[in-house]
Amino acid sequence: MTTMRAVGQDTLGGPEVLKIVEVERPEPGPVEILVRVHAAGVNPTDWKSRTNGGRFGDSLPTLGFDVSGVVEAVGPGVTLYEPGDEVFGMPRFPHPAGAYAEYVTAPPRHFARKPASIDHVQAAAIPLAALTAWQGLVDTAGLRSGHRVLVHAAGGGVGHLAVQIAKARGAYVIGTARTPKHELVRSLGADEVVDYTEVDFAEAVRDVDVVLDTIGGDYGTRSVRTLRDGGVLVSIVPPVEDELRAAAAERGIRTGWTLVEPDYAGMKEIVALVESGSLHAEIDSVFPLEKVAEAHTLGERGRTTGKIVLTVA
Repeated sequence: MTTMRAVGQDTLGGPEVLKIVEVERPEPGPVEILVRVHAAGVNPTDWKSRTNGGRFGDSLPTLGFDVSGVVEAVGPGVTLYEPGDEVFGMPRFPHPAGAYAEYVTAPPRHFARKPASIDHVQAAAIPLAALTAWQGLVDTAGLRSGHRVLVHAAGGGVGHLAVQIAKARGAYVIGTARTPKHELVRSLGADEVVDYTEVDFAEAVRDVDVVLDTIGGDYGTRSVRTLRDGGVLVSIVPPVEDELRAAAAERGIRTGWTLVEPDYAGMKEIVALVESGSLHAEIDSVFPLEKVAEAHTLGERGRTTGKIVLTVA
């Protein structure tokens, strides 16, 4: 077989521009693996790229980063995996990976072995969001046991995994979420949940060590008020405005934004959390690849709980 099904688009625009196309199947080069995709996670970066183009000016982006599947073939120099191994990961980000397809190629260390305890749908929901949370909380903020952490949008794709990661690290976790999501967020380990539509979180929360801002806008500046002097504010939404930097600097608060990157060591930490029962992805909806436009329409409404996943194989 020399071709495969993939999602393509002839123009930038809404979900309706997405369609199934036949394209050439990639082959693994040196130190690359070919993965047959069983499921692909759907993330906000996907529909932003569909509408505005890719991060590097790609006029017509190749969508999809989260992959769970089976190694089909390995290129020269690969010893980490063999054909038949089940793997999951976030290959090539932020460069195009093309996970909305039957096959992808990438360096082997952009993947980890899929835990046997979860299926491909669960696995495909995890990498980008979990690595974003791990790199923001652990690598950037240095989250430790006993820290108080505020996670915004705690019922969302990144947020609900961040709550679990923070709890597993021994933190006291406060999440913001609408009231209908409070029961879920508490079940994931949050010690407190604040409905940001009913109260001002900046008045309700105090003396936190770390804030993970998944929303941007004025949330960063308002979140400074919740932090203790010398705390850390990590945003996953650029840019960090000068006003925010100035307000943070006055109190010795470290701030900045982080862009997730492929991370073999981080993926192994995430695998360990999954295998210990400390981390799982909440699945909002599952769509076949042919229904990709419906998946994007749902995601863009901003009311999902957890992750949306496409089934491919």
